[in-house]
Amino acid sequence: MPTDPAAITSERSVVLQLNSTPAVQAAVGGLNQGSGPRVVPGRSIPVPESVSESFQRTIAMPYRDSEWKLDPPDAAGWRQAVAGLAAITIPAIEQMQSQLGVNVSETSIAGVPVFDVTPPTVRPENAGRVLVNTHGGGYVFNPGRASLLEAVVIAASCGIRVLAVDYRMPPDHPFPAALDDAFAVWQAVVDGQPAGTVGLCGGSSGGGLALATVLRAQQAGVALPAALAIQTPWADLAEVGDSLRTNEWLDSILVSYSAAPQRAARLYAAGHDLGDPLISPLRADLTGFPPTMLITGTRDLFLSLTVLVHRKLRRAGVPAELHVVEGASHFQYFINPFASESQDIFTEMRLFLDRTLAR
Repeated sequence: MPTDPAAITSERSVVLQLNSTPAVQAAVGGLNQGSGPRVVPGRSIPVPESVSESFQRTIAMPYRDSEWKLDPPDAAGWRQAVAGLAAITIPAIEQMQSQLGVNVSETSIAGVPVFDVTPPTVRPENAGRVLVNTHGGGYVFNPGRASLLEAVVIAASCGIRVLAVDYRMPPDHPFPAALDDAFAVWQAVVDGQPAGTVGLCGGSSGGGLALATVLRAQQAGVALPAALAIQTPWADLAEVGDSLRTNEWLDSILVSYSAAPQRAARLYAAGHDLGDPLISPLRADLTGFPPTMLITGTRDLFLSLTVLVHRKLRRAGVPAELHVVEGASHFQYFINPFASESQDIFTEMRLFLDRTLAR
């Protein structure tokens, strides 16, 4: 890569000339004359052959219309939709829990309902360690036992105890209820054992909530996690990130930000400014954050948000690593945790926790 200014100028000139040739213009049908938005011709995107057959089947799954198209007219409609989806989700999670040999018990910490999730065998190095989990679901979905997919898979894959926070959610409990609950549990846990042995993990909205919980802990002078494991975080509830457009309709889980995600954002914020760092932690100063592992996929609608969080952490001097799963839409490594691609990611998570949590 050239470093001399004259060489860089020359290189840019060559690139501009190449992109303005008749052949290139003809290739896009003359759609992209001049600067500005890129108009992309309609395409059929095949299931990639670069992943295992198991993960190919996951990638090929149809859109889940019962979720991404949701647009209830009122609070009662949201309650009904959330309950209906939970009724479908819980049996699938219970089947996975049984298959993985994971035990789940109900408890309460700081007055907040919590599930205590333990694998069939706790790895010896994890005997005194614990992860606090803030589940995903757009801040609206997955109440109660419907919240347990992440905790069950991580507990089994990493051989570690997980405390899954069943935080309050809209329509009855918008921001800051979820954050209040997550922080209350976090504070109680680190009051009871060395913070160096405790990590915090969360995916999607739960990833955003985990980031916000660290911010709240910083503000309150409470001990921070020794490790932060975040999957595809919804780190900004406004329409931020290139992949919200480039992966629209390619992500078979979220599909389009203008559908359920945008509606859930409004429901959660309930009139609060979406730019509030405790709602959109991407906008916060992330200095002093703990070592962080970030996971996303090449088809994930939140790919850009994950990348932006990673770069902001790195600029703040935080040790942060980014893992991108080939072909994965939003959260698909949890939907099929048995695929080799998913197992690779959970092995990386286990190694990350081993490096960062104290014994």
